[in-house]
Amino acid sequence: MESKKIDPKFNKYQNPKIGLIALASDYMIEKDFIKIIKDKKVDFFVNRIECFNPLTKENLIKMSEKVTEVTKDILPNEKIDCVAYGCTSGTIAAGYEAIEKKIKNAKPEAIVVTPSTASIKALKKLNIKKIAIFTPYSKKLNDEVLDFFKNENFEIKANSYFNIESDIDIGKVDPNYLYEVLSKMDLNGAEALFVSCTALPALSIIDKLEKKLNITVLSSNQTLIWDTLNSIKNKETTKGFGKIFEVN
Repeated sequence: MESKKIDPKFNKYQNPKIGLIALASDYMIEKDFIKIIKDKKVDFFVNRIECFNPLTKENLIKMSEKVTEVTKDILPNEKIDCVAYGCTSGTIAAGYEAIEKKIKNAKPEAIVVTPSTASIKALKKLNIKKIAIFTPYSKKLNDEVLDFFKNENFEIKANSYFNIESDIDIGKVDPNYLYEVLSKMDLNGAEALFVSCTALPALSIIDKLEKKLNITVLSSNQTLIWDTLNSIKNKETTKGFGKIFEVN
């Protein structure tokens, strides 16, 4: 028997590449991405970053120190079109510019998106100024999220939070209970409700919540995925995950 060498044939077209940095303890973010992008013409790659509990500003900044290293291991030596940093409070704690710089140290060509900046883009796109905010965080971290939105000139009309200090525990929240809690919030005239945290199981209840509350509902993962798709100029239709996907 003689082995035969056959020349390979490679694809001429490559889908846009999305890289996701997920917290090591996050139950939800990959599932949520896949729910929305599974039938789209994109390629999706994930690496996880060590997360330190309890969730505090100091620990979130400590986590960000490994961003460049983690980014390098997403398709090493290959270009990525967009890198999504999967932590809302972590971006607020470290600052978008610091996260962007660390990612671009590894993937200089990549567009960098984060949940906190994506939510601001979504609110501005929808021309919304008055918002209600729900977070699963401790009171201190919750207040830091509120300060972030206030500094972006949004009026906070209502706020509730769970006071959970562990990212792992956030992922264990019952989505039916979350829907019950959010549907009963006194929104006090807010034009939109923002539900913070990539680990919180919010995406699957957004469509139902918007119908119940009759306002726009945004979440960390939803706006992050929306901004990611926009950044790679993907215009494929997305239905069932909130009004924001109806806006180009």
